[in-house]
Amino acid sequence: MKQKNEITSKVLGNLKFESLNAIQNAMISNDLKSNNIVLLAPTGSGKTVAFLLPLLHQINAKVIGVQALILVPSRELALQIEQVFRMMGSGFKVNCCYGGHLMKTERNNFTEPPVVLIGTPGRIAAHLRRGSFNPETVHLLVLDEFDKSLDLGFSDDMSYIISQLPSIKKRILTSATPAVEIPSFSGVVNPVTLNFLSEIEDSPKIVYKAVRAKDTDKLEILIRLICFLGNEPTLVFCNHREAVDRISELLLSEGVVHDTFHGGLEQDDRERALLKFRNGSHQILITTDLASRGLDIPEIKNIIHYQSANTEEVFIHRNGRTARMKNEGTSWLVLSEKEAVPEFVPVYPEFVNLPEQVRLPEPPPWTTLYIGAGKKDKISKTDIVGFLIQKGNLHKEDVGLITILDDSSFVAVNRLKIRRVINLIKDEKIKNKKVRIAISE
Repeated sequence: MKQKNEITSKVLGNLKFESLNAIQNAMISNDLKSNNIVLLAPTGSGKTVAFLLPLLHQINAKVIGVQALILVPSRELALQIEQVFRMMGSGFKVNCCYGGHLMKTERNNFTEPPVVLIGTPGRIAAHLRRGSFNPETVHLLVLDEFDKSLDLGFSDDMSYIISQLPSIKKRILTSATPAVEIPSFSGVVNPVTLNFLSEIEDSPKIVYKAVRAKDTDKLEILIRLICFLGNEPTLVFCNHREAVDRISELLLSEGVVHDTFHGGLEQDDRERALLKFRNGSHQILITTDLASRGLDIPEIKNIIHYQSANTEEVFIHRNGRTARMKNEGTSWLVLSEKEAVPEFVPVYPEFVNLPEQVRLPEPPPWTTLYIGAGKKDKISKTDIVGFLIQKGNLHKEDVGLITILDDSSFVAVNRLKIRRVINLIKDEKIKNKKVRIAISE
């Protein structure tokens, strides 16, 4: 118990948390009571730390090999969990595996196997078939957002993976949806269910508002709404990727800084869009419902339903991106002249008359700098900050969020200074290596 308390205290310090929240405390207290736990909690409620802490408590530093396997429905969620685990500062190796990532790179990472392995079902199944890692050392299994994995058709892969893990002692399943059916192949029997959905979903501070177009074309009123909201972090939801691209083209023509996110984009482009949204290089993300679940995007002020959600569940998940962790948010409906407010909207929205003349949003304070070196080059955040201060003549406050990937790094830099910085550092070496440095497109 003393060791667990020490681990928890260390993690709290590294995450800069004052204390654990109710979900995290519940997971720790039930960790010893059951080997099967189902956690129902919305994204953004501290769910990731809630299942990573009990996992940390049960890792044996003397065992070589993968001890904990975390299966997730998307690449983006895998990378988020990896980032949180690294921030916890446990000292244990963690790796991510997902489609679109070089299989050769992933297999090389198994030369010194990670203690924690995070991945999508299809890619983890592929590694098991190739014998990339020994499944017999895995004794902890987490199926995060498992219902979404089932919805995406990963049942066969998940069933195969679990059938190859003979040493599982603890299973944790998480979902942001109530009344989910636990698949028999999971091996979960008589679980302890921790349901925090009703407690949290009853109390989000969401204000419902609406704007109405004068005709059937809603694009003009959408642009005015975006300008009206200014530089507040905003997600604009569409039902189809064609609508996302159409809105993006119009925003580009108006000079509004933004990005797009949908399933038709390459995974690298999707990852970069989220990365820039998190580091403040753009505050507006035009997206399909791909961004409505499984993405931990903090401090969203506005959700704009440019096209109405098809179901109440989709509407709830979209709105779940805002008003989290006791913050406030606004859910906006964009309606055509004769379009009715959907019946599942919980309160009748306040209709807002937007001014005819609006100013374009100010550019965000940050721009993202690309550096062609990453984890494989042993680059650290400290290396990057030092390099930018010493060679780029930046002050510490001019450097924002840093994200380090396998082969590259991305840094938020003061938008007003980035051109000068590139001129200063373009011929410099970082850790004695000449690498490509440019503004991330």
